[in-house]
Amino acid sequence: MTVAERVTFESTSGPLLAGIIDPPDGEVRGWGVFSHGFTLGKDSPAAARICKQLASEGIGMLRFDNLGLGDSEGDWGDGSFTHKVADTVQAARFMADQGRPVHLLVGHSFGGAAAIAAAGDIPGVQAVATIGAPVEPRHAEHNYDAVLDRVFADGHAQWMVGGRALTLKRHFVEDVRRADLRSKIREMDSPLLVMHSPTDSTVDISNAGEIFQEARHPRSFVSLEGADHLLTAPGQAKRAARIISAWADQYLTV
Repeated sequence: MTVAERVTFESTSGPLLAGIIDPPDGEVRGWGVFSHGFTLGKDSPAAARICKQLASEGIGMLRFDNLGLGDSEGDWGDGSFTHKVADTVQAARFMADQGRPVHLLVGHSFGGAAAIAAAGDIPGVQAVATIGAPVEPRHAEHNYDAVLDRVFADGHAQWMVGGRALTLKRHFVEDVRRADLRSKIREMDSPLLVMHSPTDSTVDISNAGEIFQEARHPRSFVSLEGADHLLTAPGQAKRAARIISAWADQYLTV
């Protein structure tokens, strides 16, 4: 089993972002970037388990913490959906500079929307897979709707997430509301795999249906029966990774 590599690279706004590269075991089938969920991070179960499984099947993956999360520098409140997309492109550029050109993008939840939006700006992307992604980035607003009044009154507000305080800023909310993912889906040339659980209580499966309908062929849909949104139950993330690995095989060329 290959040893994971800890790396840092500069974000599009300046602060350093921390990542982990899970190198492929055996023959290299391709390289990819994983975009994590809204406030989750590179070490969340979905990110870590999916990337490790893909690496075990020959697809090396970079997973990284977005601005102000996990081991990355900066303030989460200075980010936005636009920043997340741009830093996904930046992550792929970093990989290319290492001689590991990115062929696969995988995104979970909010990160799935970012992967779709980033795909057209990453040369060489041959396949995109989303898991539990919303068709509209502003779907994330349900996470912080309780503080929206204060955000618009004061320009920012403290928001508690998983026992930590994050600063939600007006520009973040406005940026997410402006994001037009549907046009990005329609414009995307890369083959798309849409994965979603029919019992996802965080992002309803109707989102997957809309993404699939907007996408061009080749497009595929896989129902992740029994999975929760965060893919925390034993085997769920690995199962998703095995499906991605098999589906992507016909598209990956190194």
